[in-house]
Amino acid sequence: MLAHLDCSTGISGDKFLGALIDAGYPLERLTGALAPLDLPPHEIVLDWVTRAGVSAAHLRVESDHEQPRRTWRDIRDLLLRSPLPDAVRRRALAAFELLAEAEAEVHGVAVDDVHFHEVGALDSIVDVIGVADGLDALEVDELVVSPIATGFGTVETEHGTLPVPAPATARLLAGVPSYAGGIEGELTTPTGAALVRALATRFGPMPAAVPVAVGHGAGSRPLVVPNVARVTLAERASAAEAGPPTETVAILETNLDHLSPEQLAFSSERLLEEGALDVWRTPIVMKKGRAAVTLSVMAAPEQAERFSRLVAELTGSLGVRRSLVERDVAPRTSETVETAFGPVRVKVATIAGRRRVRPEHDDVAAISRRERLPYDEVARRVTAEAEAALGC
Repeated sequence: MLAHLDCSTGISGDKFLGALIDAGYPLERLTGALAPLDLPPHEIVLDWVTRAGVSAAHLRVESDHEQPRRTWRDIRDLLLRSPLPDAVRRRALAAFELLAEAEAEVHGVAVDDVHFHEVGALDSIVDVIGVADGLDALEVDELVVSPIATGFGTVETEHGTLPVPAPATARLLAGVPSYAGGIEGELTTPTGAALVRALATRFGPMPAAVPVAVGHGAGSRPLVVPNVARVTLAERASAAEAGPPTETVAILETNLDHLSPEQLAFSSERLLEEGALDVWRTPIVMKKGRAAVTLSVMAAPEQAERFSRLVAELTGSLGVRRSLVERDVAPRTSETVETAFGPVRVKVATIAGRRRVRPEHDDVAAISRRERLPYDEVARRVTAEAEAALGC
């Protein structure tokens, strides 16, 4: 089963767990999974609430007993001694370990000695084990997660006033597509970020699939938009129905009116050499009628910060805009085929079920110069020979 988790208003442990409950994870199975564990007496209360017009499940953990302040070592021992299924235990351990490592970096302590509310609290234990067990109960083997809204501003914690995202959350989201969003306050918690980092198989929009169930999990804070996480359970589409795979990329842009053509060309070459997915320039007219260009760079989301700095260093730009977009990518391979002109590299892409061949520009250009033939004639002949050789 494939699951897609929509985090457009952030993610927390209780929102994730509530969404799984709403999608069909039985509350009785959750309480049964927790019953053998050495936890203080508690009650899990399931409320059905409305958040900005959307009905959602909201879980609360209530206990009249004093809660111990557990360390990561305590949590690990608790899970290792538990009778949880192996897959559930592995998922829960992975999430808690990431959470402990992030908090250890923030507070400058050994990982095993991390001693703090987020790991030790009963509600976090319930959320992490519940999400791990819920995915197992719903037979989810692939979890696709949308870019994550973090919020902005500050949040009050037992450590004082902290920026949003909180330091541990920011570390956990390193390399994960995320954005502030337009809502002030904490939308994504450390527990939510740890669960996503540990359990997501990839990030992006809902892939081509056939939905079979949808669940909404509610956060506690009312917002002007629905404060819910949505999980969609779906059966995978066939390869023919799915179309090309979709991935998230970062687009970085800046407007430039002070560089020479030579410096612009050099900057573009350097960005490509550094691993940008693509670089292009668009002529524009800026204020006071000045001719200028927009320099655009496509990069992997986790490389956005590095390329933003590199654009500023290469061009002297005073500002670089960033955005996350989705792109469809046709499956492709690189092949080398023997032709009348010798070996030629080609890309072979599958588009709408048909394999298409495109020769590498550098090889076509080199043959054109060497044989003193028009570029387009070389390209046509090489493409035809490659198609015949590859059976396209």
